[in-house]
Amino acid sequence: MTSLGRGRLLGYGIGSVGTGVFSAVPGLLLLYYLTDVLGVPAALAGLVLVAPKIWDVLLNPLVGAASDREAVRTGRRTRLLGIGSVALPVTFALMFAVPEGVSGAVWAGAAFLLAATAFACFQVPYVALPAEMSAERAERTRIMSWRVVCLTVGILVAGGLAPAVVDVSGGGRAGYAVMGVTVGAVMAAALAGATLATRWVPSRPGPRQLGPVAAFRLARGNVPFFVLLAAFVTQALAVAVMLAGAPYVASYRLGDYGLTSVMFVCLVGPSMLAVPGWARLARVHGPVRCYLVASAGFCAVAVALIPAVAAGGTVATLALTALAGVCYAALQLLPLSLLPDTVHADTARTGHAQAGAFTGLWTAGETAGLALGPGLFALVLTASGFVSAPVDTPVAQPAGALTGLLLGFTALPALLMLISLPFVIRYGRLTTKETV
Repeated sequence: MTSLGRGRLLGYGIGSVGTGVFSAVPGLLLLYYLTDVLGVPAALAGLVLVAPKIWDVLLNPLVGAASDREAVRTGRRTRLLGIGSVALPVTFALMFAVPEGVSGAVWAGAAFLLAATAFACFQVPYVALPAEMSAERAERTRIMSWRVVCLTVGILVAGGLAPAVVDVSGGGRAGYAVMGVTVGAVMAAALAGATLATRWVPSRPGPRQLGPVAAFRLARGNVPFFVLLAAFVTQALAVAVMLAGAPYVASYRLGDYGLTSVMFVCLVGPSMLAVPGWARLARVHGPVRCYLVASAGFCAVAVALIPAVAAGGTVATLALTALAGVCYAALQLLPLSLLPDTVHADTARTGHAQAGAFTGLWTAGETAGLALGPGLFALVLTASGFVSAPVDTPVAQPAGALTGLLLGFTALPALLMLISLPFVIRYGRLTTKETV
């Protein structure tokens, strides 16, 4: 089989710059924006973040089925990709162009709902493409390597550029509005580029299309898929909690909100460099074994962050964040490279190639994890007595709130990552049995 050229690999991967931005910016900045810029209570801010994502979870399987129907009819998944690439940057910018107070929270929530819908239109068919670009595992790992590198660039844009643009633009609501437009433009270029660059991919989901209910019933027999999904979603929740806590740790434990960008660079920079290394290790030692090591490593680093952050040690915190970035690279690369294996195995089992249906379920799970993360951190803030206040009238936080945001940033992600380990182990055992 002829391997894919770098142009096609980059053409596909560039879309993850846009999806990485959208996955990271709301999780990193939107909760802090609501509580510390608009002065919205933490509990209400958490609801604003979670409610649109609940809709997204319900929507993703429907989009997956629609993507399969489009593929049967046209042999491509371009239409939904195009809709998402146009609508997502606009609705993203609207999330940060809001009026003051509680009405701003309602505005942000409505815009987030529209953005989540547009994101589903792009992300679901986008995740389905690698299974159709190549039938070879090694080639799909190459595809995912390019995608994860581009994803980390997107996350770097989100964590490095977005807070910096806010600061340069004067902070407050005006600074966030400028950031929304600037980052939205970057997102638009990436999504549109991927949509145009993947028009060549032939999509053949099967002779008949299944609705979302029928697709789910058919998918229930694919135990490895759901075990892998459980591991990935739990880990996405852990990372999302940590992202949501980063601005609070930077502001209230390390004393400088500007360190939010630095923490993100420390996380994503090593992650980008580590992807080729994890890909090579996966070829030698197997992707499941490497996935397990990276998951356990991330858990250990999160625990080590507790004393570092508690002591206000900026250098130690940043160094450990960089080490977490090395593990994070594998948490992005390896489960996504294993996902097409479960899709192809299910095709052999059932005779139906429903890539869109499976990736709809996968994206729904990922969305749930990313959505619940900020909401869960908001609950931690509420329970620990965090006091929300507009940026122009800051307040001192009680000791309980400082402890709560510390443990929410460190111990809670560590616990969630620990919970994911049995799923990774079980996936390895299930796939070993199938290949014997």
